[in-house]
Amino acid sequence: MPDASRDVPVHSSPAVAANAEGDEIEVLESIDVLPVAPEDFDSESSGFISTERFRDLLAAHGSELDPHKLEVLLALADGNADGKICYQDFVNLMSNKRSNSFRRAILQGSRQLKGAGALGEEVGLGLSQRLVRHIAYETLPREIDRKWYFDSYTCCPPPWLILAITIAEVAVFMYYGLQLDRWVLQVSSPHFLRGPLPYHPKLRIQAWRYLSYAFMHTGIEHLGLNMAMQLLVGVPLEMVHGALRIGLVYVCGVLAGSLAVSVTDMTAPVVGSSGGVYALVSAHLANVVMNWSGMKCQFKLFRMAMALVCMSVEFGRAVWLRFYPPAFPPCPNPSFVAHLGGVMVGLTLGVVVLQNYEQRLQEQSLFWIFFSVYLLFVLCAVFWNIFAYSLLDVRLPPTL
Repeated sequence: MPDASRDVPVHSSPAVAANAEGDEIEVLESIDVLPVAPEDFDSESSGFISTERFRDLLAAHGSELDPHKLEVLLALADGNADGKICYQDFVNLMSNKRSNSFRRAILQGSRQLKGAGALGEEVGLGLSQRLVRHIAYETLPREIDRKWYFDSYTCCPPPWLILAITIAEVAVFMYYGLQLDRWVLQVSSPHFLRGPLPYHPKLRIQAWRYLSYAFMHTGIEHLGLNMAMQLLVGVPLEMVHGALRIGLVYVCGVLAGSLAVSVTDMTAPVVGSSGGVYALVSAHLANVVMNWSGMKCQFKLFRMAMALVCMSVEFGRAVWLRFYPPAFPPCPNPSFVAHLGGVMVGLTLGVVVLQNYEQRLQEQSLFWIFFSVYLLFVLCAVFWNIFAYSLLDVRLPPTL
């Protein structure tokens, strides 16, 4: 465990003490575990608990805890070398908040977690519990994180974001399919790019198009591949990391895709959710590779190969379509560069998000580095869109 002197004592000021008291009420009354007075933990109000006293409390009241939470508490006690435990780490655990110091204490534990065994060996689980366990093994590389997720997941709120985006994309596709009377290669219709959603370089002043283009697709083959990858990867990731984090990666990928097109393929329009989808999928695949030995999902090599095949097929389709003779020259077919923009977001910002599932992102310096680089790219692309087209005298295609 890190040096205890580096942990701020939770009773060092009235404000902190009030905050800790609120957490104690939540811990001891709302969660309804270890029903003893706070002074039994920290009788001297020093901000720390002796490991001896801590073990006594666990021995007396451990039967009232979830088995996995008891295992983590025991690991917290055993992982400390200076005879005391930061009281705030205990409060964080019981209120489902995990701090950096708590995580280090667990990782530096002097022995393996006690208990019946790995999460995968548990029997008698219901269908929903088996699904949650399956998701844990699909996305998390550490057993302690899998156990933590399995115990704390409540399906409230459900993974609504990716499902809502997918439903909206299907609704838009159905609308344009009926309106254009075309379901395959809708982009070949002269009215396809006239709507308010697709990005078109001549209409780049309409800022919403840098995001709204994600809801339109060139045809059912485009929508089908994106939707499959989006649901198979995005929904499990949202169940583990939450809508806010996955939404951040997805939206950043979509925006990076359209801006990358506006910088590198200046005359081409763009449609499709590939920027966001590729950000999620590439972040997940990179996380699997970086934690290969810890990932316990079945057939991971085969499934990773299949994911790469699907990404390659969809990307190859986009490249072919871009250079295929357009149906209505001089307007070119949609660009494929959005895929690459999404991949870059996934391999940088997305990996940081997925690797810190139980940590606050604002505490991660690497997150701020990549996020700052991303904001710098957005700023440069905005200035490029304002000045470069006129300076380079780019001839833009008509909007049909």
